[in-house]
Amino acid sequence: MDETRWTSGERELTVWTEADRRLYVRLTGTWRIADGVPLGAAVTDWLAGFPVSRVSFDGRGVLGWDSALVSFVHDLAERLGRVGVPADLTGLPDGVRQLLTLARITPEPHVDAALAKPRSWRTRLGLGALDVARGAWSDLALVGDVTWSLARAAAGRARTRVGDVLEEMVEAGARALPIVTLTSVLLGAILAFVGASALRPFGAGIYVANVVAIAMLREIGAVITAIVMAGRTGSAYAAQLATMKLTEELDALETMGIGDIEFLVLPRMLALSLMMPLLCVYADFVGVAGGAIVAVGMLHVSPIQVLHQTRAAVGLSTFLIGVGKSAVFGAIVAFLGCRAGVRTGRSAASVGRAATTAMVGAIVAIIAADGAFAVIFQVIGV
Repeated sequence: MDETRWTSGERELTVWTEADRRLYVRLTGTWRIADGVPLGAAVTDWLAGFPVSRVSFDGRGVLGWDSALVSFVHDLAERLGRVGVPADLTGLPDGVRQLLTLARITPEPHVDAALAKPRSWRTRLGLGALDVARGAWSDLALVGDVTWSLARAAAGRARTRVGDVLEEMVEAGARALPIVTLTSVLLGAILAFVGASALRPFGAGIYVANVVAIAMLREIGAVITAIVMAGRTGSAYAAQLATMKLTEELDALETMGIGDIEFLVLPRMLALSLMMPLLCVYADFVGVAGGAIVAVGMLHVSPIQVLHQTRAAVGLSTFLIGVGKSAVFGAIVAFLGCRAGVRTGRSAASVGRAATTAMVGAIVAIIAADGAFAVIFQVIGV
């Protein structure tokens, strides 16, 4: 049979058949994806009505190639294979043959028809419940790992360096004072203004100091400090650990037999849990001072009266409740920040998602825990 040629740019395709019913395909020139991918349908349409027993390729004239050549040969071989015609690839360049062999042994992704159908609300509800259960079990396992690491550290057997704990304490404590100062002063002043607007019509403006002192020491000081630390430190923990996972530093630690819980998570949890009560005490003092500034400067209450009302309104139990809650809040912020970091994916976008998840989750958990504390203290009469 006479030869048939297809020419496109710098490449040429020649096909012909011999008496032994073998199809020969000669490829010459440069086959680049920039010139487009010729379809094997052109050859199969040309072969319509001609019995072919085998196809052989001759690529000795190929001067350069990329995925365009691989795609063409793969497409043509598949089309002929559907009608039972085998392909002989020995005449192709070595790289093309290797890629085609890899394509053959790699299975096509299988999509289950049942999964492709729209899921009912019962299926979505069940899958959601399973995800929640798996997440809860994973969190419980992480709590167990942290508890075990803490016990090992207390016994002196954990790979937790004291220097790391001290460094994290400085980062979570002293370097957080500016933002804690600003938020506490402003909140103390806002509480004073709100209390004044409610009490002055009754001639009880002097009790503004009582409102500020009780609110700051019992609730606001601990909660606002925890929320600030969730945005500042908890999200930083998540971003740091997520970046270490992305750069495979966590895998390197595991390869060296160093657990990431003892070496990375535990120092951060210890540091923030220890510094949160101190930050809370500082926030209480600064918040009361902010309220006193408003009471003295704008409500014309004498400093002696403010001091006397504050001492009369606040007892030791009120102070200890706020400080105790702050320690719990610190553990929550550190745990959720580290959890988001070590459980994140391995992409750049996962780092941002981990930081967001840590901050939002910590804020929600802090408010929920504070509500639970309020109910418990109300029941026991504290």
